[in-house]
Amino acid sequence: MAREKNKIESIQITLSVTEPIREMLESLSLSGFYGKNAADTAGLLLREKLRELNTLAGMPGIAPVAGGGR
Repeated sequence: MAREKNKIESIQITLSVTEPIREMLESLSLSGFYGKNAADTAGLLLREKLRELNTLAGMPGIAPVAGGGR
């Protein structure tokens, strides 16, 4: 079953990384678990980290999630 299209508009940003980081992202994407390619994997990992930060109380610039925090 195909995934439903994301209803939230996205924008493109450019992220420069070193060759070892690109290789790690490519390696993670080979399993298909993290993404289809290095860029897809980087986006997924960034979203995961932002969700994690969003649960921390007192993080500047990030509104806490209901029930989140410590």
